[in-house]
Amino acid sequence: MNNKLIHNIAQQLNDIMDQENWLDENFQKKIGELTEEQAFKRPLPELHSVAEIISHLLVWREESIRKLQGKEAQLSMDSPENWRSNEELKAIGWNNLKNDFFQSQQELIQWIEDETDDYLENVYLDGYKFKYLIEGLIHHDLYHLGQVGITIKFLKLQN
Repeated sequence: MNNKLIHNIAQQLNDIMDQENWLDENFQKKIGELTEEQAFKRPLPELHSVAEIISHLLVWREESIRKLQGKEAQLSMDSPENWRSNEELKAIGWNNLKNDFFQSQQELIQWIEDETDDYLENVYLDGYKFKYLIEGLIHHDLYHLGQVGITIKFLKLQN
């Protein structure tokens, strides 16, 4: 079965989530031990809280999974769920949000892991190939992993 690229993508997703990697950072290291208070705190009014960032990542991952499944997806930059407020997210709870985030990673990998590399050439309704979509998720995760790190540094400065 020709799935070397799929396996490489799955490994990259896992590396960013909770494995050792060249960056020496991953989401588990960054958010695994955060308290609820820390997760919902905005260290500066202009910065999102860690919970807001994780929620943002989660909704885009869920949107991408729907696309990979061939379902129509409607999330946009202007969608209210794109950036939920801390008040909305507190109702969900930090542990639930964090668990949903880690679970979405497993769902994504389970969806693609048995596919061949040819699957990545499939085109979604918006004209983009699945490969572009999944690589975009990796880039998006890395970008926001950096934001989480900056937010946590600012939180530590306040203690």
